[in-house]
Amino acid sequence: MEKTISQYIEVRESSIHNKGIFARVNISKGTKIIEYIGEKITKKESERRSDMVLEESKNNKIKGAVYIFDLNKKYDIDGYPLYNTARWINHSCKPNCETEIINGHIWIVALRDIKKGEELSYDYGYSLDDFEEHPCKCGCKNCIGYIVSEEHREKLKKKLAKKK
Repeated sequence: MEKTISQYIEVRESSIHNKGIFARVNISKGTKIIEYIGEKITKKESERRSDMVLEESKNNKIKGAVYIFDLNKKYDIDGYPLYNTARWINHSCKPNCETEIINGHIWIVALRDIKKGEELSYDYGYSLDDFEEHPCKCGCKNCIGYIVSEEHREKLKKKLAKKK
């Protein structure tokens, strides 16, 4: 399958994590930038693949990346294939994009106007489960050091403060 492309973006080295997606041009708020694509799999298969990657990363002491994205109640999208360019979009605690499911397709959409050269990011929406396995390096002012969804950040802040 051919690599997904978008007139709006380019892949470059990222200070957040390895590679990232950067705006090739100015992007207006609300723009559908790129579709997140991959293999459509059942929730059961999704869980199996996620567990497999996490287990391999524990055994190899190398962080494995899971690119599985919630599509609906029955299916997920495994965005691992290299043809899914959107897989390089990094998490940020202060994202400039969000994901929207539109007619069964996952789109990365601009939350605000994005300037040429700016790195694109969205909130990965992780739960508190195993938060320590997912350090955040977004560098924004409100970052708490772990990739968890905005709804869980206050709870995690309290949990981390108790540990100190």
